[in-house]
Amino acid sequence: MGSATREATAAAKAALAAQRSVDLQVAEDLFAAGRVVGRSAQLRSALTDPDADPVRTRGLVNGVFGGRIGPVALELLGGIAASRWSSADDLLQGIEELGLRAAARSAAAKPVESELFEFGRIVSSNAELELALGSKLSPTASKVALADRLLAGNASPQAAAIVRHLVEQPRGRRIGELLRGAAAIVADERGYAVATVTSAGPLTAAQLQRLERQLASQYGRDVRFNLVIDPSLVGGLRIQIGDDVIDGSVSARLTDLRQKLAG
Repeated sequence: MGSATREATAAAKAALAAQRSVDLQVAEDLFAAGRVVGRSAQLRSALTDPDADPVRTRGLVNGVFGGRIGPVALELLGGIAASRWSSADDLLQGIEELGLRAAARSAAAKPVESELFEFGRIVSSNAELELALGSKLSPTASKVALADRLLAGNASPQAAAIVRHLVEQPRGRRIGELLRGAAAIVADERGYAVATVTSAGPLTAAQLQRLERQLASQYGRDVRFNLVIDPSLVGGLRIQIGDDVIDGSVSARLTDLRQKLAG
């Protein structure tokens, strides 16, 4: 991520935080705008032109999206467009991230990140379902309809809106990767990190409490768990928080030992 994108992302997050009230429609408007920008190379080029006047760029956003999205989303999108981004892909990621954060803001106490993780786990464990949702050959409308059927009655409106957007605009990413990334951003907006903890068998409440204290101390924020049981680990734990992976499983140690002996 370039310095321009880091500054633009920070500015977008600050603009969202300054909004008194953010509902799910704001998130859906930002997602929809991102898809429009994603389909138009000309619009992406205009919005990421480093020589463009920010005032004129905001005017372009108002001309394209005024009347099509709500005033809060329009203001946020104008701020995103007026910022400098390192690339067009970063701009699209910035719009998507702000939509995810808006969805998190609108969700109150709903477990959106857990719903995204669980849906991702189900999809990743079923090759046929993963292909149906991720294939470039399948019509987008069919993939969205399938996601809606799977989530109906099983997820919050926020989680359903996020999944629909990710299915509609994957930008070359696998659906499991998309859902994990979205869950992490939602959790971050709510002030905590999400750790995926994989173990050979169930962990006790006392073990989870000790682990939570250790990780919270290490990362400087509250941590919530997504728990996965994988008997192939034999013992120990594999913990992933964002890009950080702590693999203390017996299977990992055995693999490392075999590699050392082979060398």
